[in-house]
Amino acid sequence: MASVLVPVLYVGIVISSLLLFSHFYRKRSAGKLYEPYFSSHPERDVYISLLQKTDPPAHEALLKAALVRRAMTDVSRVVRLREDKPALQNLLQKGSIGDDLWNSLLQAEKELEAEIMEVVAEANTFVEGWGSIIFQSAGEMIANEKMRTLYEETPTSRGIKEQKYGKVGAKIDLPLPQPVLMPGPPPPGHPAHAAALAAAAAGGAAGSAPGTPVKPPNSLIPPRANSTKAESVASSDGEGHDTPSTSKSSKKRGKKRK
Repeated sequence: MASVLVPVLYVGIVISSLLLFSHFYRKRSAGKLYEPYFSSHPERDVYISLLQKTDPPAHEALLKAALVRRAMTDVSRVVRLREDKPALQNLLQKGSIGDDLWNSLLQAEKELEAEIMEVVAEANTFVEGWGSIIFQSAGEMIANEKMRTLYEETPTSRGIKEQKYGKVGAKIDLPLPQPVLMPGPPPPGHPAHAAALAAAAAGGAAGSAPGTPVKPPNSLIPPRANSTKAESVASSDGEGHDTPSTSKSSKKRGKKRK
């Protein structure tokens, strides 16, 4: 019996000690103030100071501009939290960071949620329904500011890169292209010229039909189209029209037969 009670008593003591330690640790952590993840919110302070100004009161357009600037800061912080949270969670699982930084991020998320709800409510006080699109407008303005910053910094970055890599578009002296000389036909009397004539004559005699002139090298073929056309016209004329001699002989043959 005693052998059974000893392990049960040991397990009960361990569990009770863990529960006590967890209770006191949570009580201590609840009263502990963590370092804020974001240092301050100057745009919110500016908007509140303008809203509380009464002598003279701030213009409505100025209040709207301050509220949009406040929404732009909130959008930037939301993007930063979305980028930092997975990395911090991974580091926390590996033990590279402490719980203080993680709890600070969670506290910043809660504060940012309350801030977004407050901005939406303030926007609806100016124009009904503006709270649903104010953060979309703020995101577009952030993208516009980034593009403008890049455009304004282009001359400076270009000068730095020109000093590092050299001037862009500098003239480079390239060698002039050399003319390419093509080999011409061999002169008369050259052995190559005689061999070319013999090869052309042999090829023409073997592959051409009878009556087809052989094309000499480095010369033109005499026109055959015009002569063939003239011969065909002459033959057609001879067949279609009788000459005076043939007409007289035909008349004499007719008289003899009579």
